[in-house]
Amino acid sequence: MSKETQRSSGRHRLDRDEAAADALELARQMAPGPERNKALKLAGALRRSADERGVVFAKRGRPRKS
Repeated sequence: MSKETQRSSGRHRLDRDEAAADALELARQMAPGPERNKALKLAGALRRSADERGVVFAKRGRPRKS
């Protein structure tokens, strides 16, 4: 993967993280009710989407069996 591709994917990740955080903040400011519940669910979906598209690191600990 080229450095430019890594930079742009990192930038898009930050954009998704910011969009999810903004959606959550707006949802929290809404009055209680069904519209707020839908907004909170959407914000959670955006957060999961941002997390899924992030960099996946290997777990630390014991090495893999050969």
